[in-house]
Amino acid sequence: MTIRTRFAPSPTGYLHIGGARTALFSWAYARKHGGTFILRIEDTDVERSTPEAVQAILDGMVWLNLSYDEGPFYQMQCMGRYKEVIQHMLAQGLAYYCYTSPSELETMREAQRASGEKPRYDGHWRPESGKILPEPPAETMPVVRFKNPARGLVTWKDLVKGHIEFDNGELDDLIIARADGTPTYNFCVVVDDWDMGITHVIRGDDHVNNTPRQINILKALGANVPQYAHLSMILGDDGQKLSKRHGAVSVMQYDEEGYLPEAVINYLARLGWSHGNDEVFSVEQFCAWFDLDHITPSAAQFNTEKLNWLNQHYIKQADNTRLVALTRPRLEARGVLVSAVPALEAIIALYKERVVTLNELADAAEVFYIDLHPNQELLNAQLSAEAIPALRELAERLKDVVWEAVAIGTAIKEIVSKHGLKMPKLAMPLRVMLTGQTQTPSVDAVLMLFSREVVLARIARHL
Repeated sequence: MTIRTRFAPSPTGYLHIGGARTALFSWAYARKHGGTFILRIEDTDVERSTPEAVQAILDGMVWLNLSYDEGPFYQMQCMGRYKEVIQHMLAQGLAYYCYTSPSELETMREAQRASGEKPRYDGHWRPESGKILPEPPAETMPVVRFKNPARGLVTWKDLVKGHIEFDNGELDDLIIARADGTPTYNFCVVVDDWDMGITHVIRGDDHVNNTPRQINILKALGANVPQYAHLSMILGDDGQKLSKRHGAVSVMQYDEEGYLPEAVINYLARLGWSHGNDEVFSVEQFCAWFDLDHITPSAAQFNTEKLNWLNQHYIKQADNTRLVALTRPRLEARGVLVSAVPALEAIIALYKERVVTLNELADAAEVFYIDLHPNQELLNAQLSAEAIPALRELAERLKDVVWEAVAIGTAIKEIVSKHGLKMPKLAMPLRVMLTGQTQTPSVDAVLMLFSREVVLARIARHL
């Protein structure tokens, strides 16, 4: 059997973290088994689906490098196929027209709730052997309902949650086509999974209640039933359920905030799945290791600190040329002109060990390309009276020193020694004058990145 998985988001918003994990697991399972991964856009919610949301999903997949083998397919382009199957089901007695109006249905449900019953359709228009149906009301456009089995159990072995069963008596007859003829979500999913030959459905556990209905329709059509794996929800740092509409969980927002896609992929892989104690691994290792047996059925909790730790690791490991290509646009978006001196690659080489995100890398680089005016209170706190003459003498020395880190460092040490100072007394105000920060790499390495003229100008401005 060739494994065929799918990721089927609804384009009613961006690709969020929960959806990205579902896509990753579905993609990795197909890759592990040499199968096919399909992208399907479930856009039948016409009122809420937008082209912008579709593009956001596609952008997120590209950014995460989750390449699909087939698709993207769009449900709205398959309406003819859905209606064809519905007509077949009506002809075979697998579905029927229901003329119960929405107001009658609500009255029915209110009465059921009042008597302590579960609200559900009562089967008034369901054809049964020996049952005489009333004359259809001319003024009511009917919906089409699936004739769900009235008795027995629908069961499946969930590849994450284990044995699950539902009593058919608890499932009413699902509407598969609305009064205007448009098919409903659960029905479209069934036809798509059938037509696409999906073998494994990996999705969030908010779909568990849909699964028995979908299994029953597939069986009625004589189609193969996929294996199902329902992933538990992701909780936020605070232990609450992540909201799909919470901006902080948008995949592309992580790009905007300066995370590398491989860090996000590595982190998502560990949200509810594990391979021993391995925390850091490549996407190739993940695909080789991935299975459904080691997905935990309990909720996974998002941990921003762990994601930050991973991102810091991947930035340290990243090629400097790549980091330049990722950092330059962030500077340009701020209106910062990146000049040839200092070389952005040299700045990145010096700072990449100290940052967590690409945005922090851009923050560090920005001070080298702008006319910096550091916070005066911060400078006053670092600039002592005994440091001022030492800094003036250092400025004179720097006019003639060879412009390299060793020579600059030697000059700084000699001045510190001559004036009887401890290194921080000179280095701290020097850092603030040059970068506006008290924490930087070695001060001689920082000075070397600036041109001699800029260093002398920034020192002179404050003395």
